[in-house]
Amino acid sequence: MSTKSVVVFDYGFGNVRSAERALARTGADVEITRDFDKAMNADGLLVPGVGAFAACMQGLRAARGDWIIDRRLSGGRPVMGICVGMQILFARGIEHGVEAEGLDEWPGAVEPLQADVVPHMGWNTVDAPADSELFAGLDADARFYFVHSYAVHDWTLETHNPAIAAPKVTWSTHGRPFVAAVENGALWATQFHPEKSGDAGAQLLTNWIGTL
Repeated sequence: MSTKSVVVFDYGFGNVRSAERALARTGADVEITRDFDKAMNADGLLVPGVGAFAACMQGLRAARGDWIIDRRLSGGRPVMGICVGMQILFARGIEHGVEAEGLDEWPGAVEPLQADVVPHMGWNTVDAPADSELFAGLDADARFYFVHSYAVHDWTLETHNPAIAAPKVTWSTHGRPFVAAVENGALWATQFHPEKSGDAGAQLLTNWIGTL
């Protein structure tokens, strides 16, 4: 099997080095860059994200990342978002009462966590669909590392065409259930940090690389 190329998109709002190291351990050929051609032509594009929703969107647009993601997905080319890199895939984010537009790949709003303790920081289990490719080979009690104060609590995308596979949505709970991961055609994402999630995260990234 040929080595897969992955670009970790560097738009100034992600822990790109830890993502690079974690992906390299899967055997992938990894490069950190915002170069347009490299990001377009890699087998996989990983979009990290740390910080505020609106600031991440501003940085992504400045680096033409919004256009790159849209063009890759239009061609069925894999993209994976992590943490805020997942959140910006939704229609909008609401922080401190201020609403910002996201990429609108999925409908829905990123809102403050509804829990007694915020941020949600630490290890938590997830409830993945039985046919998940992303979580294949992982035990139901596998734990992943979360650091976030915002999340999507309601999944609203409906699929009416039987010829199109419905998205696979994984949930976790902190206060109330929230979306922890999504597998939707070429677009996958996690709210948690697989690159900080030990052996479970390594298996998850290996699963993603195996689909490229």
